[in-house]
This record gives sequence, structure tokens and C-alpha cells, in this order.
Amino acid sequence: MQSRVALVTGGTGGIGTSIVKRLAQMGHKVATNYRDEAKGRAWQAQLKEQGIDVTIAHGDVSSAEHAETLIRDIERQIGPVDILVNNAGITRDSTFHRMTSEQWSDVIGTNLNSCFNVTRPVIEGMRERKWGRIVQISSINGQKGQYGQANYAAAKAGMHGFTISLAQENAKFGITVNTVSPGYIATDMVMAVPEDVRNKIVAQIPTGRLGTPEEIAYAVSFFVPDEAGWITGANLSANGGQYMGW
Repeated sequence: MQSRVALVTGGTGGIGTSIVKRLAQMGHKVATNYRDEAKGRAWQAQLKEQGIDVTIAHGDVSSAEHAETLIRDIERQIGPVDILVNNAGITRDSTFHRMTSEQWSDVIGTNLNSCFNVTRPVIEGMRERKWGRIVQISSINGQKGQYGQANYAAAKAGMHGFTISLAQENAKFGITVNTVSPGYIATDMVMAVPEDVRNKIVAQIPTGRLGTPEEIAYAVSFFVPDEAGWITGANLSANGGQYMGW
């Protein structure tokens, strides 16, 4: 496989770290963004101890200006981005009748607007080079909805709408655009949920367990090789059978 430049937004989180590692192990040059430099550098050093070199650059992907600067910084360091994984995401949960405009806009900005902000500066280069891979990390809750997550579910559903439109526009340029929709994954955030609540979640999953970040990274890696060039506009549900939509 040819080594390419890959950018994983939100790469320092649980799922993001596994995606970064997987792409690096596939032989790609991988980059991610950070907002807190001290934490970003510590994360980078930790991966380096594991034999994985990752390029990091400052950037808040909810800002179009920051995202543009982030992309240009990565291009200067390791080259044009060929593989983009839009993974950055946050939650600001609340029932809708109590949700503030800030809770709504923060989630839409980081989870959905970031897809435009980061993809826009790389898409022209991909079209010129006639090759590209773009993967959105959506969510089971973008497919089925979730109590207390109108903002999150709307953003995650919007990510796949973005995917299928972008896939149609860029298929003839050798660019594929796909979505991975994880279910409940054993990240630090989920493991911090009280055990009795976690047990109720697991009881709804046919496989009888939470997923792992590594399993989501594998799903992402499926869309990346040249051999996946005929798969575009797809949504790969990785949720242990908890939601089985078309």
C-alpha cells in the first residue's frame, strides 16, 4: 500500500487515538489537531514511546479560520492530506425544552460544522490529484435518536447527509466519502458512567458487550485502501447489533 498523509480530527481522544494508531500501522503519515498544547504534546510523546510518530498541529475545528490554518500547517510539515477522518466531537446533553442556544451551537459547531471547515481546505487538492478518502465518524444516535441529545443526534445525522452529497459530487475524481456510525464504545467517557447505567446499556446490545475503540478504527481502515475505491456514500454501522437499520 502506498504511504499517504492522513488527518484525524479529535485524534487525541479514545476512538481518535485508535484510528491514529491503525492508520500509522498501515504505513501512513498521520496528523491530528490539539487545542491544549501541553496535553497534545504529552499525548504525542506517549505514542512515540509506542513507536508511533504522529504530527500534531494547533486548531479548533469548529472555526473555519482555525481549520484552514491547521490544514496549511500540516501540509507544510508532512504534505497534502489524502485521507481525512472527521472524528472531532463533543456532547452537551439536555432535554430540548431545557437546552440552551450555547449547548446547541457548541455541538453543531464541533460535530457538524467542523466537517465543512476541515474538508473544504483539502477537497480541491484531492480532486486535482484524483484520489482521496474522507470518513465521517457519526453515531448510532444519529440513526435512531436519543433522549436528551437533540443537538448531538442532529449533528451526527447531518454528518451522513454531508457524506452522501459529497460522495456524489466527487466520485469521478477518485474520492470516496463514507460514514462509520459507532454504538456504545468502552471509552473513558462511557466507562465513567455509573455501572448500573452501563449494565442497562449493555443489556440492549445483542453482542452483550460494549465495543472497543480498536474495532471502530478497523471499520475506518476498511474504507481507506485502493481496493475500497468502489465503496462511496456508505454508512457502516458498528454497534454490536443494537440498531439494525438499512
